[in-house]
Amino acid sequence: MGRTLHIGEERVAQIRRWAEELGFSGVGFSRAERLVAEEPRLAAWLSEGHHGQMGYMERNFDKRLDPTLLVPGTKTVISLLFNHYTDKKQADPEAPRLSQYAFGEDYHFVVKWKLKELLKWMRRDWGDIAGRVFVDSAPVMERAWAAKSGLGWIGKNGLLLSQKGGSHFFLGEIMVDLDLPVDGPVTDHCGHCTRCLDVCPTQAIIRPQVVDGSRCISYFTIELRDALPEPMAGKFDNWMFGCDLCQEACPWNRRAKPHNEPAFEPKPALLQMTKKDWLDLKEETFDALFKKSPLQRTGYLGLKRNIEFLQERRDTGKG
Repeated sequence: MGRTLHIGEERVAQIRRWAEELGFSGVGFSRAERLVAEEPRLAAWLSEGHHGQMGYMERNFDKRLDPTLLVPGTKTVISLLFNHYTDKKQADPEAPRLSQYAFGEDYHFVVKWKLKELLKWMRRDWGDIAGRVFVDSAPVMERAWAAKSGLGWIGKNGLLLSQKGGSHFFLGEIMVDLDLPVDGPVTDHCGHCTRCLDVCPTQAIIRPQVVDGSRCISYFTIELRDALPEPMAGKFDNWMFGCDLCQEACPWNRRAKPHNEPAFEPKPALLQMTKKDWLDLKEETFDALFKKSPLQRTGYLGLKRNIEFLQERRDTGKG
């Protein structure tokens, strides 16, 4: 006869079932407490200026480390993974490249809706649960919490890696006042591999697990509002929005399987755009293709800036 499950274990099992029903590919549970080991690393990263112009990274330092300050009463941090990998590619190999996570609709809205549904179901069955959901939009150290809950380990490129599917997933959290059984971390499986460090054209990965955000192609093409710096000329490897190079080089991503989320499916017209189409991009076309896209963060003018920067360097023989 099987062991009788404790109410907390029953709830954890139910959350895992609900999460799978909503399309999440992984769920982990952590005790809500200050991330003591992360504090000196975060302080050093900020003091060395690796956040560039991302001033928001400096704000809410203590809340970033302690979920009970961010959401008072929190007892458990539930971390979730949502797969976004696709094997579909842009048809023209000469076209400026777009990070595959941005092929479909903005994950902030898609994943947050699913997290809210999960919390709604918990409240429906278990009463008035206090909690909040987060998707890359608050001072939450998402990768640290996911690693703490055993969903993967922090790779040398600073991303969360999973033996099951590499790093092509979005992270989300639900912080709740439920006292639930927690998981533990897994071991690091990067070994002596340095492929992500070797492939980065801007040397943004300055040492294992430490990324200088202010040198990352994704930072330049998404976060930076100023003119793109001349010293980076010819180093973007044709990326106009984001960069997947360190993920493409990672052996663990060979295990990635295509997602099943319709909202993340790329529009055929997007994949068929040629280099010339991108160079001639008009605002009306941008609005039609990227109405609910992560590219709204950069905007039409920002994307045009990126494309023109790539083209200028090629025309002058610098890239």
